[in-house]
Amino acid sequence: MEKSRKPADSFEYSDTPTLRDEFISRPRNSNQTSRARYWLNKMTLKSRRKSSFDEIEGFEDFNSDTTTNIGDGLLTGLHKTTRRQKKSNGIFNYFVFGGISGLGILFILLLTNLMLGAATLFWRNDIDDVLKDWGKPGTGTEDLAWYPTDFTRDINPIPCHSHNDYWRRVPLFDALRAGCTGVEADVWLFDNDLYVGHNTASLQRNRTFQSLYINPLVEILERQNPTTDFYNGTNHGVFDADDGKSLILLVDVKTDGADTWEWVIQQLEPLRKRGWLSYIENDTLHTRPITVVGTGNTPFDILTKNSTYRDAFFDAPLDTMWKSKHGADEMEDWSKFEDGVLGEELDEEGSEEGQVSETSTPSTVSIPAREAMPIPHKKPNNGQGMSGVSPDTDFNPLNSYYASVSFNKAVGKIWRGKLNAKQMKIIRGQIRGAHRRGLKTRYWDLPSWPIGLRNHVWDVLVKEGVDYLNVDDLRAAAKQVW
Repeated sequence: MEKSRKPADSFEYSDTPTLRDEFISRPRNSNQTSRARYWLNKMTLKSRRKSSFDEIEGFEDFNSDTTTNIGDGLLTGLHKTTRRQKKSNGIFNYFVFGGISGLGILFILLLTNLMLGAATLFWRNDIDDVLKDWGKPGTGTEDLAWYPTDFTRDINPIPCHSHNDYWRRVPLFDALRAGCTGVEADVWLFDNDLYVGHNTASLQRNRTFQSLYINPLVEILERQNPTTDFYNGTNHGVFDADDGKSLILLVDVKTDGADTWEWVIQQLEPLRKRGWLSYIENDTLHTRPITVVGTGNTPFDILTKNSTYRDAFFDAPLDTMWKSKHGADEMEDWSKFEDGVLGEELDEEGSEEGQVSETSTPSTVSIPAREAMPIPHKKPNNGQGMSGVSPDTDFNPLNSYYASVSFNKAVGKIWRGKLNAKQMKIIRGQIRGAHRRGLKTRYWDLPSWPIGLRNHVWDVLVKEGVDYLNVDDLRAAAKQVW
């Protein structure tokens, strides 16, 4: 009697013959084969064990010459689905694990930082305590944290002129903070008062020559010249780092020169009576903390009318002072100018313009001397350096301080990004002529853009000996190599 066969979906293992053994060992006819196929096809994949597929994977179809693996297609699809699921789960787990690990590391770093920060509270540094508590009440340093002249401490004066200083956010003080030793105020006479501005549209009742410049300078110099057990003088200048340096106050007269200059002299009285204005007395120059220079429509003849005492100086025309390199009366202490610095050796003895001498090489060009500009005969309101002067006017340190000119007017446009040989000759000749007269040189109307061109002009002027660099960008001027 044959043993009963367990169903294929049973999970119990036994020693009974497998389906494959029975199908192979038992003889079959066509009806039995059909019933077996029907029974196997009715079985679902979920109710089969993997071993069942292993048992029937070699099932032979006796109606054909080939052997058919019944479960291969189902298992292959199942395995592919399983691999895709495992791959997706692996990527997801990677990101989850990476995120958790990153957060953990970040937490550890933050915790370490907090612990180190808390630990510094217990570390004691004597010098840090002194610096932190310096000047605080109860530390014994209340009176040690300041000194009378510390208003401009740590400011090094530099030879720059704050052009149109009234345009600054804080006129005068911005220039002093940058270290500029020259400031400029454009003044207009209206209703018996001097107003400061670039044009009439910018004038305001409260922005006057006194409110923006005279009164602040009085307050600064009063702080710089305290009355103590050790000092009771008036000679300490604005800059604490160089108390002997005089600040140049350039007054640009915009309205009628004769009338306006009279009001300028009157409003300088607070500085004058305290002894803070540089002055000329009996042909002797006395330098004080403030030096006033008149420009624009300032009349030279009125400014110099008093021959015994003057506390204001003229801004002379620089373009009338060109001198040859080998001229006579060369000052011994005058700085030397090397004409080959920028790559072109100049013959300043003069010849026809553009003519090259027989012995010249491509780098040795003969350039004519620039003719001095003619001086009109005491024409009023004629602009900077030309108001109230005559052809025989002698500009010297007893009547003038600056020698200035528009750079664009005197030197011309700059092409190809640098000054050419002729322009260099003009600059050197004008600086040379002003220095021989004992005057300080200043070019205004300098190129401001491109920045590279501006810096090139600044570098050349400083190297060639210009005494005051006319600047609009105070921050850039403070970084200039002087």
